[in-house]
Amino acid sequence: GEGGFAYVYLNYGIHYCLNAIAGAAGRPGCVLVRALEPVAGLSAMARRRGVDPDSTRLASGPGNLTRALGITLRDNGADLTRGLFTIEPPDRPRDFRITSGPRVGITRAVDLRLRFWIADSPFVSR
Repeated sequence: GEGGFAYVYLNYGIHYCLNAIAGAAGRPGCVLVRALEPVAGLSAMARRRGVDPDSTRLASGPGNLTRALGITLRDNGADLTRGLFTIEPPDRPRDFRITSGPRVGITRAVDLRLRFWIADSPFVSR
């Protein structure tokens, strides 16, 4: 599909995973959203997850992230540029370093460094 939309699926019948479709229609590409740094709605996220709202694990890991945000299969195809859940650039520039490493939980092409995260962020999943 066209970039800017959500692809949500149930992984192993247990956890929902959120992918952001990237690129032009007809060209495969997506980004698995593995974690986020919560800045608003922490109480609701903590209630959904059953953890302390100050926890760095609140939305760390694909399943924890979707549980914290209340994302389910009904969100598949949602427009990520407008609506209830959006992915937006920050209000102001932030100084951070992006690093990469091997992907997690795969058996093929394990040496490709296609997993990206903010270096030293306590909110990154393992």
